[in-house]
Amino acid sequence: MLKLPRTIRLDPSDTFVFERAAEPGEWAVSGAFVFWDSDPATLGQKQRVALRSGFLGIESLGWSTLAVVIEASEAERQDVIDRLAEQLMAKFGAPNIEAARSAAEEEVAFAASLCDHEPQTLLAVARSVENGEIRERFRTLKPRATEPGGDRLHSHARAFTFHEVEGDEPAEEVDLLGLTKTDGT
Repeated sequence: MLKLPRTIRLDPSDTFVFERAAEPGEWAVSGAFVFWDSDPATLGQKQRVALRSGFLGIESLGWSTLAVVIEASEAERQDVIDRLAEQLMAKFGAPNIEAARSAAEEEVAFAASLCDHEPQTLLAVARSVENGEIRERFRTLKPRATEPGGDRLHSHARAFTFHEVEGDEPAEEVDLLGLTKTDGT
């Protein structure tokens, strides 16, 4: 069964912590490639948040703190690759469609590799720059088992009380008040 990540928004925080928030339900990729040639010291605060903890929505090129594992068809996977290749050409300067498509295929394959979990599992990313290289760590938030006959699909409504965390949870300090400022940083 093929699975890919989609952006999800459990609360409105993405709309003020990122310069551009992904729309809920967009197909997503890691998005680390956006920062491959960036010096983190020169990034604005909202860009640093995206570097540290964002999934890239391929339609809007906006960021999402979480992604959700969703079953996908082969046709949907091909559409995701095609759309990402178009974005790589239009917004990231890919030299030609063949190079863009190859890069898109790699990104989508990596995104699919993150989805080796049950559908509706939430994914979170924590990135850091170490020795000039971007390091990514991924965590999953899985719905706890429900009572017999319970509705597991809708258990994400209480994501922060009814999930188990797998993987390391990095210590992180974020200035939420600073993120609400609109001074261009």
